[in-house]
Amino acid sequence: MYINNKQTGWRLTLVSAILMSSVVQADDEGLIESLTGSDINKTAPMRDLGIEFGGWVSAGIAGNPDDPRDKTNGPVTFNNRANEFHMHQLYGYIEKAVDTESNKWDLGFRADVVYGVDARFTTQGNFDNNLVVDSSSRFYKLAFPQVYAELFAPIGNGLTTKVGHFYTIIGNEVVTAPDNFFFSHAYTMQYGEPFTHTGVLMSYPLNNNFELTGGVVSGWDSFFQQPANFLGGVSYTTDDEKTSLAVSFITGDTIVADRGDTADGSKIERHRSMYSVVLSHDFLDNLHYTLQHDFGVQDNVYQSGGDSKWYGLNQYLTYDVNDELATGLRFEWFRDQDGTQVTGDDNHFFAITAGVNYSPLSWLMLRPEIRYDWVTGANAFDAGASDDQVLISADAIIRF
Repeated sequence: MYINNKQTGWRLTLVSAILMSSVVQADDEGLIESLTGSDINKTAPMRDLGIEFGGWVSAGIAGNPDDPRDKTNGPVTFNNRANEFHMHQLYGYIEKAVDTESNKWDLGFRADVVYGVDARFTTQGNFDNNLVVDSSSRFYKLAFPQVYAELFAPIGNGLTTKVGHFYTIIGNEVVTAPDNFFFSHAYTMQYGEPFTHTGVLMSYPLNNNFELTGGVVSGWDSFFQQPANFLGGVSYTTDDEKTSLAVSFITGDTIVADRGDTADGSKIERHRSMYSVVLSHDFLDNLHYTLQHDFGVQDNVYQSGGDSKWYGLNQYLTYDVNDELATGLRFEWFRDQDGTQVTGDDNHFFAITAGVNYSPLSWLMLRPEIRYDWVTGANAFDAGASDDQVLISADAIIRF
């Protein structure tokens, strides 16, 4: 299977534990190979070059019985359009992965492209935020969430350096649809964490259990438009690989007002920091648990003049019924303490989601789910008319 670069080598997550264990195996055939009996990645030239092509298409609908007047599911994303069927991701990538097991220098690369309604969440200013393929729809965008080179140096236990534009290591859930158990996403991912970075990131395994990651990036979701930030983390995995703990951290200034927004035309920068802790444990070979905690703070927020804080706690429990079927539960709480991250109100956001992953064919994944959201502060659903909502959603993922 393809594992997104938010799930780097040092980070074992819920998704990799579930999908690698049963539902989707690494050697499963994609649609093209299943229909034609051939796979370009298995040809001699591609094997010799070490290059791999891949991709998928995902499409689905988020059914909202309240039929909200603004046609949205409030702050729920990425499937935030109510009762509308959309193609979320038409995704493709090309990759030459570096060989981290050898004692030789190795150079690799990766480039990703995505089109669909999800793409608008990953576009970057000064990079791909103005790319429009279909001018008749404001929801469909084209984005290039990753373009980077990677170098492996046989120094000590092996140093891997990534340079370019890449997915974040912060948090648990990721942009790429096949690497998430649920169709919908947690509030922490959308409102409390970055999606991508541009810069340099290095990783180094201290031993078989610990790995360090660190580097310098241009802020959050920025293509050289934000000040330099430190991004790093440390992970620990037990010898039996049943338990893992990953702590990631980003800190640095962010521009909250650019030239022309202040009287003297100067930029206003504020310091912002956040950390994420992800603990995963396999109670049984087919029973997986993940706990995630995020905390973020930004000094002297431009809108309010004071500091802002946001934090949350997510829990995931999944059970592999067999090689084709898995079930899962997610409970989440996200606190937007100063109303700077979600709807502009000081609020507590809660959600519980129950879902199924069903893979009747090697190249097909079906993800039905039912989700209940509620808030304890200002109304956030049905255009501000309701404090809760139910979503009955499903999508399908077809791997090429």
